[in-house]
Formats: sequence, C-alpha cells, structure tokens
Amino acid sequence: MFPPTAPLAALIGWLSLGFLSADWTTGNRVEEEGEGPQNDQGTPHPKKPPHIIFILTDDQGYNDIGYHNPSIRTPTLDRLAAEGVRLENYYVQPICTPSRSQLLTGRYQIHTGLQHSIIRPRQPSCLPPHLSTLPQRLQQAGYATHMLGKWHLGFYRKACLPTRKGFDTFFGSLTGSVDYYSYGSCDGPGLCGYDLHDNEGVAWGQQGRYSTLLYTQRARKILEAHDPATRPLFLLLSLQAVHTPLQPPKSYIYPYRHMFNVARRKYAAMVSTVDEAVHNITYALRKLGYYRNSVIVFSTDNGAQPFTGGSNWPLRGRKGTYWEGGVRGVAFVHSPLLKRRRRVSKALLHITDWYPTLLGLAGGNVSQSEVLDGFDVWPTLSEGKPSPRHEILHNIDPLHTPHTTGRHGNTPVAAIRVGDWKLLTGDPGHGDWVPPQMLSSLPGPWWTLERTSTSSSSSSSKAAGHKNVWLFNISGDPYERWDQSAQRPDVVTALLERLAFYNRTAVPVFFPPDDPRADPALHGGAWVPWVEEDEGRGVEEEQELYRGVYKQRRRKKQKTMMRQKQMSKLNSYVLKLNNQLTSSLV
Repeated sequence: MFPPTAPLAALIGWLSLGFLSADWTTGNRVEEEGEGPQNDQGTPHPKKPPHIIFILTDDQGYNDIGYHNPSIRTPTLDRLAAEGVRLENYYVQPICTPSRSQLLTGRYQIHTGLQHSIIRPRQPSCLPPHLSTLPQRLQQAGYATHMLGKWHLGFYRKACLPTRKGFDTFFGSLTGSVDYYSYGSCDGPGLCGYDLHDNEGVAWGQQGRYSTLLYTQRARKILEAHDPATRPLFLLLSLQAVHTPLQPPKSYIYPYRHMFNVARRKYAAMVSTVDEAVHNITYALRKLGYYRNSVIVFSTDNGAQPFTGGSNWPLRGRKGTYWEGGVRGVAFVHSPLLKRRRRVSKALLHITDWYPTLLGLAGGNVSQSEVLDGFDVWPTLSEGKPSPRHEILHNIDPLHTPHTTGRHGNTPVAAIRVGDWKLLTGDPGHGDWVPPQMLSSLPGPWWTLERTSTSSSSSSSKAAGHKNVWLFNISGDPYERWDQSAQRPDVVTALLERLAFYNRTAVPVFFPPDDPRADPALHGGAWVPWVEEDEGRGVEEEQELYRGVYKQRRRKKQKTMMRQKQMSKLNSYVLKLNNQLTSSLV
C-alpha cells in the first residue's frame, strides 16, 4: 500500500509510466458462501451449450427487490437469488442505451461512440455496424435467438433493428419509453407514435394488453415452439418495467396500500408484476424441459429515479448519475449448472462481462471477436474463483454539459473504479441520499435531511459547488459519504492517469442531431425506420456526415492525425490537476 502522503517523485513516476501499482488495484474478492449443496465436479464451462435466459429490467433500484428491502414483495426473485449466486458488487451504466449497448457488444461506450446520453427516437444513430453483437455470435454457435421488450439501441435504418443485429425474432418497442397499454411513445409535444413491433413490422391491434403480461405470454409461446433437446436457445427478455409511466394493474397495488407515497406504491406494484412474470417463465422452463440445462441471468439496466417511485437507498445518487445509486446494479445468476450455489458474491463484475461469459458458455470462440472490455467470469460465478476484473471504466463523456454553467469549467465527466477506489470528475450528477419515500407528496420535508446543497452562502458549500474531483474507497465507504481526494492525492493522480489511458483508446462521440423525417405522422402514426437502405449511403457513410465531435473514427490515419493536432480535454485536465497537486505537496 502507498503511504498516506505520496512523495513528489511517485506522482511524476505514475504520470510518466502510465500504469498503476498492482497491489492496490486488486479487486474486492470477498465471498460470502452459503451452506447449500456444492458441486465441484466438471469443467469450467458446461459440456453441452446451455439455454440462456437473460431478464433485463428497466430502472430497478438497489432498494427495489425483496432481499434488499422486505417491503417489496418479490418472492420468486428472492428464491431464485437465494438458490443461485447473488451479485453484490455488480455494475451497470447509469442510463438505458449505454447499458444495453455494453451488454450486446461487450465494450465500453467509449469504444462504440455512444459515450453521451441515450439514442433518442429521432436520432439517426444505432449500434456501430462493424461490431459483432452477442446474439450474432450465439447464432454462429448454433443458438436460436429471440428478443422481447425494449430495444432502445436505434432504429433509423432497418440495418439497426434487432433482427439485423443477431435476433431471429423480435417482439417489443424500439424507443426508450412507451405506454404500458396503448404503446404510444412521445419525443416531445406533438411527436408521438405507436411503438410495438413484431420482427420488422408494426404490431397493430395490441392496445389494452399490459406489456409485461404480453411479453411473458410471447416468451411462453417461444419456449413451447422450440425443442430444447435439439438446439440451444437464447432469450433476452428486456422488460420495460419498471420504467415510467407508472401503470401497474390495479390488482397489484392492493398489497402496497400501506405506502403513503402514491408513486412508490405504484412502482412497487410494477416490481411485483416483474416477479410474477419471472415466476411464469421459470415455471415454463421446468415444465418444457429447459431448466436442467439452463442459465438464468437477472439484471437491472441502471439505478432507479426516486422522484418516480424508485429507491436506491442507502446508496448515493440516482439514475443518470455516476454515484453508486446510478451504477450499482441488482443482479443474480440462477442455474443448476453452478458448481457452488446458495451464496453471495462480492466479486467485481460489470455488464460488459456477460458477452464473453455467455459466449464462452455457448462454446463460442471469444478470441475471434475484436478486443472486448468484458471478461469471462463464469469461473467466478460458478466456482467462486477471484474475478479477473480489477477495474471498471464507468465512462468518459466529453460532451456532458454541467447543470450549472461555470461550475465545472471544461472538465469532462468521467468515472472509474480501480480496486476499492472510485474517482469521479466533472459533474457526476445529483449526489443526494434519498430516503425511502413514505410521505404523500414529493418532495417532502425529508428532502433537506440528506441534501448535498451547492446554493448555500457558506464557504464550505461554495467550495463543494466548484468541486470537480471526488475520491471514495467503495469497500470501506459504499455509500460515498467520505470524499478522500484531499487526503489521497496519490490515488487521485494514479486514477487520473488511468482515465487518460482509456481516453487515448476512445473513439469520437457519435451524437447526431434529430432528423425531422422520423416524425411518426409521416409514417402512418408509428415509430419506424425512416432512412431507406437504397438511398445511396450505408450506415458508416451516414455517420461520416457528422464532423467535429460527431465524427466517427474509421481509419488509423485519421486517428493519428487527430492525435497529432490536439491533446484531448482529459489529458490536458490530468496535467493541470497534477500541477495543482504537486504544488500543494511542495
């Protein structure tokens, strides 16, 4: 371990060498093992490719599942987690598109051009065409691949649709938020359209059927139509629940009538609909002969939004932030193929790890892929071995605009976890600890109890308002209450250098302006692809239209020229902060 005050030579050495000392970057490898039956026989991966059922929920917070919060009724999820491996050091991205892109590509968003925000309905953007996706690789390994639910990875061309990205079938929505009954989706006043699709066509006539139930019924039909003995199956059930709008069926609200906060009551009821959906699917897996050779993964896509009923308590922050409440995810793995079950894993894991892990389970050759940011963590999940992951790049977003002009200057928003340490720069989002919502209106008097104010006239509050670096020891301080950036400038400098390393590998952000041709009024009232494939430009050519910060790197020559012309904002920032740190030490 480094001493509390690192010598000046060490700071300079870190910046010149460009790597971190291995002793303090070791990941958290603590395991809490249960007393259930353990199976230590066999090979690292199952000999026969298993059926893979991946259940992805939307905006489900850390405090929104029964085993973290008994007031939330999730008996099925609690049982599956208790009989499998509960993941308690697992991370996702703070918003929808980035998490989904990293799940399907195994790459950080700095390596896909999707560093900034989400893909909006009218944006001509989608997953980069040159990157292989997990379902494509599973198809190559002999799998039948199906997707149900929310896509939110772009659809401006048919080449962007799920059925062109590796799924044999798709039934669900393409945008980020739809009505649970009418399937209407809006992207601003007057820009609304129908968004339910069956493969590449609009699935008209489904209004009035609750989406969670509808997707569960379709999942059962897929399972019934497939022969589990002849071909492995990959099913991605990407539920829109528990994302807004808060629209649970009335029968699910009654068990939560004691909750005074209406939003929380409805939100909890929607979590219960998810639990019932998972119950029905696992029942079908057992009845139809899939279960004994199956792997079930359950994961949220990001943290919850407290002001719409969710809860990340006692974690700091919320959806859309890089605080733990935005990126620490609820997840577990349930499978008869796990060698050591009934335990809680605190191994460091990230959503990018599912790509190589599931592909490895399928018997695919991960080495044939392009360089991935994910790791094959099946030995960690199945046997309790140490995680091969020691760090997570949460993101580097050079386009992020601070909420308050001038607070953070030109500091890019970035966050990284290395071992036990987590560094945030720029404006990581509202850093409040929001208690469980038990009052009848929002926000209530409790709001000031855990509020991190930047508007007070006190000198300490003013200083906090201009902060652009935070450092936390997550293992010792999982709720991010004790900023150690001033006490540990050595760690700050090392992690900034690690950010600079990642930034040198980043592709430029691709975030094009809205295209008016996407208006559903021009397409029969539905959200559909609006750029024809025969217009004369492919996806790469379309993306090349956007220059400057929107330009996508395509050639090594262009990348080299760009690096020679200017230093990135983050590299410049590292040098500035290093000068400040070394000056203070001198």
